[in-house]
Amino acid sequence: MSENERTFPALRLHPWRYLPILIILGLVVHLLVPQIAALEKSWAVIQAMTWWVVILAIVAQVLSYIGSGYMLHTIMAINQQKLSTLKGILITMAANSIGLVAGGWVGGDAATFGWVRQETHDGNDAALASTLPTMLNNVILAVVSGIGVIYLLAIHDLSQGQLLGFSVVLLLICLLMAGAVATFRYPEPATRLAVKLSGRWAKMRHKAFQPQDTMVSVQRFIQSWQSLGHGRWMRPALGALANTGFDMLTLYLMFIAAGHRVRPGVLFAGYGLPYMLGKIAFVFPGGVGVVEAGMVALYGSLGVPNEVSAVVILGYRLISFWIPSLLGFAAAAYLGSGASKSKESQSPVSLG
Repeated sequence: MSENERTFPALRLHPWRYLPILIILGLVVHLLVPQIAALEKSWAVIQAMTWWVVILAIVAQVLSYIGSGYMLHTIMAINQQKLSTLKGILITMAANSIGLVAGGWVGGDAATFGWVRQETHDGNDAALASTLPTMLNNVILAVVSGIGVIYLLAIHDLSQGQLLGFSVVLLLICLLMAGAVATFRYPEPATRLAVKLSGRWAKMRHKAFQPQDTMVSVQRFIQSWQSLGHGRWMRPALGALANTGFDMLTLYLMFIAAGHRVRPGVLFAGYGLPYMLGKIAFVFPGGVGVVEAGMVALYGSLGVPNEVSAVVILGYRLISFWIPSLLGFAAAAYLGSGASKSKESQSPVSLG
């Protein structure tokens, strides 16, 4: 072995790991670049916007986050735990921001788990709070996307390739939901399968694997869902419905502010399907780029002028994603300082 080989170990490259990222980036560039020319006409759209309607869109987005906070509040109330709606809003915003820079929705759910456990001192309740909102939001998003697909089929504006792609996305969401139900009904086989899959995933990433951690997570998941019987899931579902419904209203009001009223079917199709694609493209936290490109492409195919869709979608994402993300980092700092004060108050006082 040569001196260089001993000093610099061989690098192991795995190009297949980056293939999905390259495909999605190529799709985003392919869809967004043709729209750049429309930005020249967008200034006229901005000048003509009805700004009091934009304010209403901001109010609708605030109500959307109140829905998220209410969802966490009701989830905790199921097990007689106290968590205010305001604290739920802060946790939701902070978790979304953490997920943006660390692990996507997985990192966001982990952050939710930590902050809720800090509030309730109960791991089972924290597990429910970190998994149920994502599940409920995905169910509602799948319903919205299904309505959008039906609308596109009805107006014959969905190619076979698009239908296949969106059907695969919806199928994946349905499989996840079915997996959750199967885990609840058949805990032992589900635990063995989870341990096996987690071990393989850790091996692929060259990470250490502790089977006990996976087993504990599955057990917490099962115990958490057992508490949702007898209709106790309805109030959290209402919060999830408010979250998605008011978010869609934000987008709709932005179209009205830009002077272009869209039909409900167009709104459902252009909203749900890009977000579903963003869920699959988990390498881009929050669907950054993917959601915007998908919305521009779909609304363009449904007759919305490019200059209008560019202004509306960028404005909507600014209100619904980027500004809340910045505020979420401040919320994370606030929640973190609360955790530090809690630890200091619990630590023994030195008498000297």
